Amino acid sequence: MKYRALGLVLLAGTALCGRSYADDTTKSSDAVQRIDTAASVFREVMSIPDKAIPEELLSKARCIGIIPGVKKAAFIVGGRYGKGVMVCREVNAPHHWSGPATVRIEGGSFGAQIGGSETDVVLVVMNEKGMQRLDKDKFTLGGDAAVAAGPVGRNAQAETDAMMTAEILSYSRSRGLFAGVSLQGSTLRPDNDDNHAVYGKDVTQTEILHGRVPAPAAAAPLYDVLNKYAPAKTTTSHR
Repeated sequence: MKYRALGLVLLAGTALCGRSYADDTTKSSDAVQRIDTAASVFREVMSIPDKAIPEELLSKARCIGIIPGVKKAAFIVGGRYGKGVMVCREVNAPHHWSGPATVRIEGGSFGAQIGGSETDVVLVVMNEKGMQRLDKDKFTLGGDAAVAAGPVGRNAQAETDAMMTAEILSYSRSRGLFAGVSLQGSTLRPDNDDNHAVYGKDVTQTEILHGRVPAPAAAAPLYDVLNKYAPAKTTTSHR
């Protein structure tokens, strides 16, 4: 009886270890897949120049965030929740992108035009102050960071007062409609678990976005689309 009990304990332990490994593998796969999905979303958004983010504006961006498929949060009236990725230009080499850091967006208002169950969100960080917000554990769009609905279209006027002062320009796509939206009250924070899954170790968002961590091979499709539509103003060379 004693040996049978010991065997059952060992069997249960093996099952738990196997489940933990499977959970970790699934989490890693989901996190990596999200990078590829972000690349697809950005490519689709930018494929129609007359309805896309102005490339002149993207060429000046410090960082770009893409959060695919933000979902309504049923337990919060008007709330939302989603995971995505953020990349930044290297300070001394603006034609190079950092590795992708995984982020979460939560809560807040996504604008009256957003009526679908899922929404793709794009954030364009326009200056150093906005980039510094990403070093924090969490910040609020429209509260801690000045955010404005971004312009769309090939000839959109990007030099308005709002865009000159905004740290972050924000966009959303739902039911085929892509438009600037303010995202007031939404919070943005790192997803440390997914960053661990992508990089295979504990890394901070600051380390990733400041280029201190080598980018994963899975980021190649994301770089391809960023280099096509968001080349740095100072050069056309990219990795």
